[in-house]
Amino acid sequence: MKAIPLSLQNAGSQTLGSQRSGSSGLRSQLLGYGLLGGTLLALLSAPFAHAAPAHQAPPSLHVQAQSWVEVEPNKATLNARLWENTPALSTLEGSDSSALSDARERLESRASELIEKMEATGLERNAINAGSLNVYPEHIQGPRNEDGEHETLQRTRLERPITVELTDLDQLSEVLDALIAAGVNSLDGVQFDLQDRDAATDEALVKALEKAQHKANLMADSLDAELGHVKRIEETQSPIFQPQMMSMRAESDAAGASQSAATSDYSPGTIRIDAGVNVVWALKGPNAPGRPGSDVAAQE
Repeated sequence: MKAIPLSLQNAGSQTLGSQRSGSSGLRSQLLGYGLLGGTLLALLSAPFAHAAPAHQAPPSLHVQAQSWVEVEPNKATLNARLWENTPALSTLEGSDSSALSDARERLESRASELIEKMEATGLERNAINAGSLNVYPEHIQGPRNEDGEHETLQRTRLERPITVELTDLDQLSEVLDALIAAGVNSLDGVQFDLQDRDAATDEALVKALEKAQHKANLMADSLDAELGHVKRIEETQSPIFQPQMMSMRAESDAAGASQSAATSDYSPGTIRIDAGVNVVWALKGPNAPGRPGSDVAAQE
């Protein structure tokens, strides 16, 4: 084995020592950079950590309220019918065209007479509507035949609906009496309504909103909180409008003085309109209940 010169051994030792020293210095430098980066990251993230709760939604108050209004009707619609029948014939016999024509002439004459009587009460012509002609075949039970069975007879009914609209309810009694006096075959009742529905539905909606506001103030005061801005408003139901119907059905066979007196006694009552709302308020102030983002709800 050859001996390594001492100068080479010293040089190698110096080189190895330099490599170890450089590696240790690099590690120290990287460690220092890591500590510095972590410190900077902590300093930069601290403001965002403190600011995060400010971006959360404030607590909310949900209130649901219903209300209604009752309004006296100021409009009435009367529905009546006139009809004429052809003679009842056996189904084995053919139809009689002249009988159909005669029934129609009688019906048109009665309709014209009725309109004249309505106008005599002070009604305008456009308040009276005589509907189109309707034709219905009818089968009725006839007398017994030789075998003891009822024979089926056939006839034709010609009918015209009559509609009268009143904007002055003081005329109602007089118009009802005039309809019966004119000989209507059927009086199908009176429907009470409002001339301006929008005004009544608006009033019901405003009352529901006012009730929601009252409930919200009451709840906030009880919780030592303060109402903020309105976040959402919605209708839980559209205003429900139900016209009032006065039941009255008079058939021609039973018409008479007693019916006329009965029609004079009527009561339109009131029409009820319901409305509902759902309103969400933000709550503010140090005493607002719950943590940010919490909700308080109230329903009826």
